[in-house]
This record gives sequence, structure tokens and C-alpha cells, in this order.
Amino acid sequence: MKFAFLPKPWDEVVRDLEAEGHEFVELSDNPDMLVYRGGPDEFPETLPESVKVVQIAYAGVDNLLSAGILTAHDVRWANAAGLYDDTVAESTLALILAVLHRHKAVSREWNQKELAEETGFLFDGQKLALIGAGGIGKKLIEFIAPFGVEVTAVNRSGNDVEGAARTVKIDEADEVWADNDIFVLLTPLTDQTRHIVDADVLAKMKDTAVVVNVGRGPLIDTDALTEALRNRAIGGAGLDVTDPEPLPSDHPLWDLDTCVITPHTANTPRYMKRRVGPLAAKNWELFQAGEKMHTEVDVDAGY
Repeated sequence: MKFAFLPKPWDEVVRDLEAEGHEFVELSDNPDMLVYRGGPDEFPETLPESVKVVQIAYAGVDNLLSAGILTAHDVRWANAAGLYDDTVAESTLALILAVLHRHKAVSREWNQKELAEETGFLFDGQKLALIGAGGIGKKLIEFIAPFGVEVTAVNRSGNDVEGAARTVKIDEADEVWADNDIFVLLTPLTDQTRHIVDADVLAKMKDTAVVVNVGRGPLIDTDALTEALRNRAIGGAGLDVTDPEPLPSDHPLWDLDTCVITPHTANTPRYMKRRVGPLAAKNWELFQAGEKMHTEVDVDAGY
């Protein structure tokens, strides 16, 4: 297999694919696969007819989809879904604990009485709803199991998720918002899930509720979240992704001590570089065998 890598190759991924016997070439040299790690503006207007598979280095494809790129080329698409379950799940747990423990509210004053009153603990009978219960959600269930958290999984199918106390279909999830203490947003961004957490949903939550977004920024209506936090309508938020992204330096969310923000670092490039090569090789093997690729994208579904 000949492969190209755009917009700028990662040496580690190239080495891994070459170690599997594949050849690194320029796009103009008629590759069979394109490994891609850029945004919509950097994607080539045309692809050589030789390209059969585009392997994307990240899980979310909504930016490429909304730009019309996934439907403009007659190729099969694969993303990196599941490749970073462990890093994102651990980062999610860190955000949950940072918000519950009120870390951002800590000052240089040693005896902050409000912290003693407001600090929450994950083990203390918390109920958590996973909005999107794929690979990352399942890994998070593993990580939080020792805390005894009761988990409700919300997914598209309604099929049971191992480790969850119950599973609810996403279009039947109205009661979930009032019944849980922590909400972790992991679902792909689609027309159905855009602003899935809006003013109406936030109003249904407990005033102690914590919302954590490690999926895609537009899953939350940012203005509505800001207002809910300002008014103490919910307890707090942990955000690794935002809308807009990057979040402007003067945005009011930065100044709220109930909101912990990390700059899209739930997964970092060094793990992507380490893992994309073997995934691309496996997907090519499946493609050649006439099978569905391990992380093949359903363009109609949007993920």
C-alpha cells in the first residue's frame, strides 16, 4: 500500500506504516491511502483516483462533514474512534473531581469556609449520566467504578452498556436531566445533538448538577451555560471543548470559579502520533479483505 500524509506528516506514524511494509509517497504519486490530520481548509480540493481510503487522525469528523468534504470525494473514510478512550476518560475524571472539589475556588486564605461547605465527593452517592456511551464512556465507567457511582448510559440505540445501571435512548432522555448529579457529554456532534444541553435542559437539572463536556463544543449552548453558572442554577462545569474554540480570553466563563476549563487537552498529539499508524494499517488490511474498517465512518450518520 502507498500512503500520503497531509498536511504535514508525523514521523512516528510514517515509521510505523513503513515498518508494516507500506510506502510513504506524495499525494501526486497516486497513493492508495491518505492519512489526514488537518482541518477543512487544508483538505485537497481533489484526490487522485488511486486513493481508496482516507484515515483521519482524530475521532470527530463534524468539521469535515459540515464543510461538505466527506460527501465530495468517492472514498471510504475512517476516523480514530476509540483510539484515545483511556486518555479522554482519565481527563474526564480529572475534570469531574476538580469541579466537585472546587479547586478553582481555592485562594491563598487557608481556612475557606465555603470550600468546606461546597466541596463534593464522587463516592458520596453521586449519579452520573453519560450522554453518549461509546468507547470513552465505557472506559470512564471502569475508571469510576471504585467510587460506587450509579451510571445511566444514554445512547442512540438504547442497547445495554456494561457497567451502567440502566441505558436510555437519546430521544427518550428527558427524565435523565432531573435525575442525575453529573452529566458527561461524549456524543458525536450531529444535527440531533447540537445544543443538546440548552437553557431548557439546564433548567431541569439540580442546582448542584455538574456538566462536563469532553465531546464537541457545540453540544452545549455556551450562552445558556454561562447564564446558568452565573445564577448558580447548576453547581459547576468542566470543559475540555468549547463553542467557540478556542474560547476568547475575555469570555466570562474564564472568571467563574465554578467552571474548570482545559484547552482541548483530554488527548494530546503524542498519543495520536503513537497510535494512528497501527490503526491505519489495520484499517487498510480490513479494506483489502473487503470488510468494514475498524473505525469506518458512516457519512450519513455523521460519525
